[in-house]
Amino acid sequence: MSQISTLAFVALGGAFGACGRFLVSQWCVALFGKGFPYGTLTVNVVGSLMMGGLFALLENGTLVAEPWRPLIGLGFLGALTTFSTFSMDNVVLMQQGEWFKFGLNIGINVVGCTFAAWAGYQLLAKSAGA
Repeated sequence: MSQISTLAFVALGGAFGACGRFLVSQWCVALFGKGFPYGTLTVNVVGSLMMGGLFALLENGTLVAEPWRPLIGLGFLGALTTFSTFSMDNVVLMQQGEWFKFGLNIGINVVGCTFAAWAGYQLLAKSAGA
């Protein structure tokens, strides 16, 4: 498959994944309100479940990598949630027995990304006068 074709599959899957994320978030707000990020939690858990299933189907040969990995794994699930990729990376580290790297990856991603989001907010909120 050419790189242009691969990019087209990623883009197509990404469009559907982004729309799915929006719709799930809207649905969760309508059902449960805005008191907790249920939409994000839902897409992260469902996306992680789907990523694990996709990985298994690719690994056992039920699906071929092209076009399914770019379309579903990178495009759809990448736009629906990057947490699914993070989760699968951790599964691979566990399967390889890389427990230190597993813990390090979780710690750096959760703490580091949360801090980075806070820092980005602080930098721009102060510069915008908020």
